[in-house]
Amino acid sequence: SKREIKMRKLDSTKIRPLKSEQLLHIEEHDFALRPGFGGSPIPVGIDVQVESIDSISEVDMDFTMTLYLRHYWKDERLSFRSNKNKSMTFDGRLIKKIWVPDVFFVHSKRSFIHDTTVENIMLRVYPDGNVLFSLRITVSAMCFMDFSRFPLDTQNCSLELESYAYNEDDLMLYWKHGNKSLSTDEHISLSQFFIEEFSASSGLAFYSSTGWYNRLFINFALRRHIFFFVLQSYFPAMLMVMLSWVSFWIDRRAVPARVSLGITTVLTMSTIMTGVSASMPQVSYIKAVDVYLWISFLFVFLSVIEYAAVNYLTTVEERKQLKKRGKASGMYIDAVQAMAFDGCFHDTDVDMELPAFPEPCEDSDTRTSDTNLSNTDTARLKRKRSLKGNVGRIILQNNHAIDTYSRIIFPSVYIVFNFFYWGLYI
Repeated sequence: SKREIKMRKLDSTKIRPLKSEQLLHIEEHDFALRPGFGGSPIPVGIDVQVESIDSISEVDMDFTMTLYLRHYWKDERLSFRSNKNKSMTFDGRLIKKIWVPDVFFVHSKRSFIHDTTVENIMLRVYPDGNVLFSLRITVSAMCFMDFSRFPLDTQNCSLELESYAYNEDDLMLYWKHGNKSLSTDEHISLSQFFIEEFSASSGLAFYSSTGWYNRLFINFALRRHIFFFVLQSYFPAMLMVMLSWVSFWIDRRAVPARVSLGITTVLTMSTIMTGVSASMPQVSYIKAVDVYLWISFLFVFLSVIEYAAVNYLTTVEERKQLKKRGKASGMYIDAVQAMAFDGCFHDTDVDMELPAFPEPCEDSDTRTSDTNLSNTDTARLKRKRSLKGNVGRIILQNNHAIDTYSRIIFPSVYIVFNFFYWGLYI
């Protein structure tokens, strides 16, 4: 009636449809319903262009990816007449007024559509009702990683797409161009990984309460760069193990030198192991790097135990020699104990005539200048002075047999271990 027409003109809350909306007949249809509602499922094609993989986090077990997601479907309600058969392109303002697929990312933690300077959304409608819907998204999703071979591992991650509301009876999700539906930027690179391949696949997902859904997969394989971990973990561990072997070439009576060297290498290995563990998730299984570091730590620890055995056996041996020569009576301090007290070198084979309590080296040198030396003392003094020019020979001759064997056994076993380790994991 005329009264209703007049009231409609006076109502300022009514917004007059835009010319484009009139052309697409948006006001004439209920776009809350999918195209072809009640009939066969509507096919929705998908293609993806990966712009970048922004980060991979081992601690959080996730990855962040930026991509262009494009949807293709046909909605005859949006068909229009066009003399030149040209499509119409719109921005994100029209999306809220028509039906679009409700695709979401399975196992995603957070995602957003870029909105600088405006929302990165594009809608293109063709005269026959075909629709192209494109948007630029950054998404962070879970990646179930296996660190049993870390850092010599290869991780397989996937980004999964699925309709949230429409199961396979209402919507059929598929890759628009098959395997060619997934494309990547040629310049994609990561600091710690090398991207081996990208692939697209599809499947079905079942939910007990809602049924079966079509699901699309963006699969990619990441191989870790090993050189960083060689410099930060493996190479320092190798050096600490080899440094612990220096103890085998130090005289067995040099207790402070050998003990301090052993403790230093043990503490350094502990620091390396702690640093590696701090940057990794607290998984309950053993990683490849743990195997290497723990075996290296065991070699360093055994070098300390080796000297403890050498020192003990040396003490026992020299006590027996002193007893055989009748010098072990009541309380005494043997040559090894004297070495620990005064820091002087005592050759057991030469100093068998020493008194039960040897005096400091400086006092001995002073007294020789003030008193008359016996023939035995003169010979002993000459032998001691000759040591200064034959230190290397004396060390080799006075080392324990355990040190001699350790110089060969420790490096040989460590080389064999490295051979099997790198052969197994590479």
